[in-house]
Amino acid sequence: MSELLFNVTQDSDGGYVAIADGPSIATQGDTWDELCYMVLDAVKGYFEVEGTQPPERIRLFLHVEQVLAVA
Repeated sequence: MSELLFNVTQDSDGGYVAIADGPSIATQGDTWDELCYMVLDAVKGYFEVEGTQPPERIRLFLHVEQVLAVA
């Protein structure tokens, strides 16, 4: 596997939740930097337990939803 995609959403409290598209990996962080650290840690741990090679890259896809009022 050359790349692993995580879908990221932002909680109402400002934190982030990341869920992998594929393997059962999910994690969270209070800040973007903390989320990145937690994703790397979770991926390393998952592939270590599975005994397989981790991906070369991890892509974080942040879903942003914004509602705009018109008039």
